[in-house]
This record gives sequence, structure tokens and C-alpha cells, in this order.
Amino acid sequence: MPAKRRTTITVPLVAACLLAACSSSPAEGRAEERTSPLGAYFESFYGGELDEAAQQAEYEEQNRRTEELVAACMSEQGFEYQPNTASSSVTYSSDDEWDPESREWVAQYGYGMVTSPSSEQAEEAPPEEWTDPNGDYVASLSESEQAAYYEALSGPAPSEDDMAAMEDGSYEWDWTKNGCYGAAQHEVVGDDPLQGEEFRGLMDEIGTFYEGMTSWPGMAEVEAAWSDCMSAAGHPGLAAQGDAVNSVSEELNRLYESPGPEGEVDQAALDALGEREVEVALADLDCREETDYRDRVEEVTFEQEQRFVDDHRAELDAARAAAEQGR
Repeated sequence: MPAKRRTTITVPLVAACLLAACSSSPAEGRAEERTSPLGAYFESFYGGELDEAAQQAEYEEQNRRTEELVAACMSEQGFEYQPNTASSSVTYSSDDEWDPESREWVAQYGYGMVTSPSSEQAEEAPPEEWTDPNGDYVASLSESEQAAYYEALSGPAPSEDDMAAMEDGSYEWDWTKNGCYGAAQHEVVGDDPLQGEEFRGLMDEIGTFYEGMTSWPGMAEVEAAWSDCMSAAGHPGLAAQGDAVNSVSEELNRLYESPGPEGEVDQAALDALGEREVEVALADLDCREETDYRDRVEEVTFEQEQRFVDDHRAELDAARAAAEQGR
């Protein structure tokens, strides 16, 4: 179980996805990706300056230390525990595998929801089955002992209020209520300073800032041009570029939420959705190119982010210093 620091701020990722059309590589014919004014801060907040090898090494070391602490804690609770480091790896997708700005890629995968390079690789070479090093020991315990073991390991089972909070996104992690794992992760990673009271106001303001993205000056005109293009291409009723992606995602969710009598998704319906996904994604790609969507959204976003940075520079600089000191 990894000990990576988590954050509840996800809206900058929405902005980044909008700018790049959910791409990890520059669009064809474009120069290198530019980092937006707020994006530069978030890279420093969460270690984005580390390359993949450094992130992997950091992940493995944190996991090793966490597992050792968990083992010591469980021993104090009267249980055996073998540190689990076999799953301490992170998989990164290369630009060659994920290239939704390429017409050839989009013609094959659409948005990469119904099928994708990773799903195809999984079918060709299923991952090796993981074996819990503590499985035999837990199986040797009585039912009541197993319940005590898991409570010592991860804390009591979530209450109904906790489950409701997880559903609506208001749940807040409390390491003191999450057993040996919570204590170990807290010791290894520590508290995320950006989630503390000092910067809560700033984080809330950033969230509100991105929630208002669709109303930024100039954004409505960009989306309207894209929407008109999509209507002309035979896909009316899409007011914003994100609606195209969501139309496929929502249908895919419905298919998986309503499986057949054997618990399997209707393959014919899935195949049909895959074909529609490619059709919509190709039209979306063409309309983004035809309306200069990406450059225009980037221009609006950079301008608005710069204004936010200028208005909150002292707070952002303080948050960056706290994040870098805490790593």
C-alpha cells in the first residue's frame, strides 16, 4: 500500500486536460508544451519536477519504510505481519502509447475509453497474480481474530456517515483512525502542509477559480465556435468540448452499471459504443483544429491564471516554500 502524499485539489488537472485535450504530448505541428502560470506552482507543490525514475525510486523507498513500520506496529498489537513490497511500482504511459492528438491514434481508440493501448496490452499479457504474503497467516485466524487483525491494520470499517462523505467528496483522511497503516504513512510522509488550515483558504480559492472556467472572458466564444463545428459535422447538442468526452463516458458507465444476467457487459453494445466513440472523437479533433480551439483556450487560460497569480503571489510563494520544505 503506497505512502504517497494525496491532495484533494483536482481542478487544475481539469484545466490541463482542457488545454491539452487530455494529451500528454504536444499537438501535431505545435512546439513544446508551455507550463501555465498556476501550473508552474502545482509542479513545485507536488514534485512534478522529478523525472519518472526519481518518482519511482521515491515511491519504492516510501513503501519500504511504511511496510517496515506497519510490521512493527502490528507486532505491538499482537499480530504477525510480513512487509509487502512486491506491489511497490508505478506504471507510466509513454507518449507513444497515449497520443490523442494524433488522427491515427484517435481513429483507432477515440478517447481511449472503450479500448486503449493499455487495455489491449492487458488482454495480450495479463499481469501476474499477486499473492498476499500475509494470506496464510490471516487464514489461520478465527473469524473474530481476523476482524481484530484488519482493524489493527487499517482501522475500523467506515461508518455510514463516512461512506456518504466519500460519495459526496467531503471525506477527510484522519491517520489516527486508520490503524497501523495510517500511523506508518503519517510518519513516513507526514502531513501535507497544503491541506492544513494555513493554506485552506488559498486551496479553496483555487478550486473556485477553476470552477468558473466556463465563464472566463473569451471562453464562451471558443466553445460556441467548436459547438457550431460539431453540429455541422452531425453531432448537435454539445455545448462545450468536454461534453463530447462526457457523452461517451456516461454511456460507458451505464453499460457497466447494468450488466446482463451473467454479470457481463453486453459486448455488442460495447462494440457499438466504441465505434461511436471513434466517430465523435474524430469530429472533435477536426473541430478543435478547425476552430484553433487549443491555442485559443490556452490564451484565455494563461491570461486568467496570470491574473490569479498576480493577486495571490505572496500566498502561492508561501505555499510553494512549505511544500518544498515538507518533501
